[in-house]
Amino acid sequence: MADLLTAPTAAPGAAPSPPRARPRRARRNTLIGWSFILPNFLGFALLTLVPVAGALALSFMEWDSYNPPEWVGLDNFERLLRDESTMIALRNTAYYALGHVPLTMLAALGLALLLNRRLRGVGFFRAAAFFPYVTSLVAVAIVWNMLFNPEFGPVNQFLSWLGVDSPPGWTTSVDWAMPAVILTSVWRDMGYYMVLFLAGLQAIPTEHHEAARVDGANAWQRFRAVTLPGLRPVTFLVLILLTVQSFKVFDLVVVMTDGGPGRATLVLSQQIYRRGIIEGEFGYASAISLVLFLLVLVLTLTQFWFNNRRERS
Repeated sequence: MADLLTAPTAAPGAAPSPPRARPRRARRNTLIGWSFILPNFLGFALLTLVPVAGALALSFMEWDSYNPPEWVGLDNFERLLRDESTMIALRNTAYYALGHVPLTMLAALGLALLLNRRLRGVGFFRAAAFFPYVTSLVAVAIVWNMLFNPEFGPVNQFLSWLGVDSPPGWTTSVDWAMPAVILTSVWRDMGYYMVLFLAGLQAIPTEHHEAARVDGANAWQRFRAVTLPGLRPVTFLVLILLTVQSFKVFDLVVVMTDGGPGRATLVLSQQIYRRGIIEGEFGYASAISLVLFLLVLVLTLTQFWFNNRRERS
């Protein structure tokens, strides 16, 4: 009886696998897993990792793509600090980011709150708000250049109708060119981030709002005590994505102003393109690229640090 109780039970007709078969099965499963990962990893290595490593090495060299690279050490970085155009591009990039990030977040959140209600045709309005993001950026830039035309543009005509005596010159003005680019980018991007905020709003349990309403909280108090804390993960994601996107802005600036008038809208990505592709100074362009990468990395890690500190407090 004791032997029957202690005997191991096995499935009828199933023979136990020999010990040597287990390592072979584990290796086979590992190879199957790598077969799924390898194509994507090879693409990442060839198209991203190798170029990044090459750019890192080139940042310490001088190379014009015709002659062999020449090691110059930190000369490119010293030149970067003395280059007035690069410093202007850095300031303009920071200016763009400081305007683009908060305005896009506020506009996207406002749209999400407005379109999170049960309205007739709400699907159409959501699609209309998202449509500029999938529209050709060149078309967006050309249309907004027409809208911002200082003489015939509808924007200045509307401002004149409101009583503004001297409307801004927008893309033809040193002072107003960057605000015009920022407003255009906010209009284009807010629909995409609205979708993210909508997902966050719909993930907040309705019981939380109902409990706050029962406690006598008004709409603003419910927004502060329920909606904003519930949107914290989405807000952090949007902040990271917008920060990275703002510091690598390129195509919108090139089409709308080409860095002008003068150097009023010259940004770091355009400076890298000019120095590397147009002027053939690939070593110096790589040095600027490395500085841009480190700048974005530091900002991203700082945001992660603040977010983790807030969650622990």
